[in-house]
Amino acid sequence: MDDSQLLRYSRHILLTELGHDAQERFAAAHAVVIGMGGLGAPAAQFLVAAGVGTITICDADHVDLTNLQRQLLYATGDVGTPKVEAAARRLAAVNPEVRIERIAVRLDAALLAPLVAAADVVLDCCDNFATRHAVNAACVAAGKPLVSGAAIRFDGQVAVFDTREARSPCYHCLFGEGEELEETRCATMGVFAPLVGIVGATQAAESLKLIAGVGESLAGRLLLLDALSMQWRELVVPRDPACPVCSGRRA
Repeated sequence: MDDSQLLRYSRHILLTELGHDAQERFAAAHAVVIGMGGLGAPAAQFLVAAGVGTITICDADHVDLTNLQRQLLYATGDVGTPKVEAAARRLAAVNPEVRIERIAVRLDAALLAPLVAAADVVLDCCDNFATRHAVNAACVAAGKPLVSGAAIRFDGQVAVFDTREARSPCYHCLFGEGEELEETRCATMGVFAPLVGIVGATQAAESLKLIAGVGESLAGRLLLLDALSMQWRELVVPRDPACPVCSGRRA
């Protein structure tokens, strides 16, 4: 690292648990952020600011006026612009050293497989179960950690699914595909603006810890936040030995 980088990242380098080694790991890492809405926007900002070397941002949507209440990465002038284009401009302004890759199409299994295989960590910041399950399947197949977040109304949740760990479940173990689960959207149910920032920032924190190899990840645990009372609950999530997605992996 040169003097400018040492200064830029000095507050991380000063942390005994991180230091120069972790900063070098950040610089060499590739994170994939799927969904650049309320969760992906703050998560990507923290990853860029921390100096994660390559970040792939994925979203097929355009910036809408209704997004601006909570998606602070975007400005009024961005309305109508593809989210990945507007996001890339803002993120590059924060840290021009980071390589920003953009995918502006809806991801399917064929696109996800090589994308996830090339990543060190995947952040699921999307808003629909079909994509979540496809991302989970790709992460299990590639043996890559998945940092999942969700937020609706005043309720948020964060989990890490890291099938490199024998006891860690995958997303399907918790939310089975095809089950009768109500899929709620911000467009119809509303969402408390600061909540998405809290959840997205927590996803970024878990991702940086995984890259650096420090601390204890949320693998095997689900954090639930009630923002009205500002109370967190933690649930232990066991691995499903009969899970059709991850049961065939090595224990």
